[in-house]
Amino acid sequence: MPDPVITAVDLHRLPTRYPRTVGRNARLGSHGSGGESAVAVLRTDTGQVGWGLTEGTGGDPRTVVGRPLSELVDPATGVRDLDHAWLDIALHDLLGVVHDLPVHALLGSRGATTVEVYDGAIYFDDLDPEDSPVGAAVAVENCRADTALGHRSFKLKIGRGNRWMSRADGDKRDVLITRSVREAFPEAKVLVDANDGYDLDGFRRYLDQVADCDLYWVEEPFLDDADDLATLRRHLDAVSPTTRIAEGETSPDVDALLPVAAAGHIDVLLMDVMSYGLTRWRALMPELERIGTVASPHAWGRPLKTLYAAQMAAGLGNVEVVEGVPGTTDLVDDTAYQFADGHLTVPDRPGFGLPVPQL
Repeated sequence: MPDPVITAVDLHRLPTRYPRTVGRNARLGSHGSGGESAVAVLRTDTGQVGWGLTEGTGGDPRTVVGRPLSELVDPATGVRDLDHAWLDIALHDLLGVVHDLPVHALLGSRGATTVEVYDGAIYFDDLDPEDSPVGAAVAVENCRADTALGHRSFKLKIGRGNRWMSRADGDKRDVLITRSVREAFPEAKVLVDANDGYDLDGFRRYLDQVADCDLYWVEEPFLDDADDLATLRRHLDAVSPTTRIAEGETSPDVDALLPVAAAGHIDVLLMDVMSYGLTRWRALMPELERIGTVASPHAWGRPLKTLYAAQMAAGLGNVEVVEGVPGTTDLVDDTAYQFADGHLTVPDRPGFGLPVPQL
């Protein structure tokens, strides 16, 4: 195979736009209307180009320029040096272009190319505007709006009593919204995410009041604690046995979480598709399969992350549903990805199948 040399790393920022302003969660204030997405474009001496989102503050492009692609990324495992993990997406995209393969094929094509997606944008919009909150009904309204975009399943942020309301009033509102969405969408998968906004006892009280809502999963109910997660699993087995426990988004200590998952007290691991990255996911997935734990990489914040997560699902398998981020990224043509009835089909195009933006 050809082994192109990186001749330039161009860094840009692209506006990202949500269909509405997204409100607070249990820990953070308003998530705004989209912000910007940092991207890197890798250019080579052969004229082949790869690009993708970057994460965090990035690294030094000078450590990449002048080096052949084979020194930077291994088709079988991913980025060779984690100092270059900030270019994980762009390097995988370029690798796919050079090999004339979609990323999911590079990863092994172990999953289906049509992937179920849930709507991750149902936040605490009921609490805004602060001087005249719109109230609980907006959660169902937002679900209906996102249904028009193609969504069929919804992840609800809960934990209002952690910061924004009194504990009693916040917990009551969480229950009301959970039950309202379930009533309005009886066939939908309904997931809840507390962003560690409860303690064990409080979360068990919440579950007792929504036990008939058939929650698909509960995400980060409280700060990670192996004993508390074991107790939560026993409680769920009693009141809602099919509901899964999802963990691993916030500052994950993966080595500490794996034994908890192996014991059956975490069902889904959520490390971010960008900050954890494709390369680390590639190394981890066989171990998750061995212990019977599924993956669903966190993708919130930037719509492109949903596309990357879907490619990972199609490539590595062992991913049953991925997080959807409604919205668009300026100058990015993502029409090769087909989204309908809550499912996203990834394209059979080289790399991530996204043309290089005309920057």
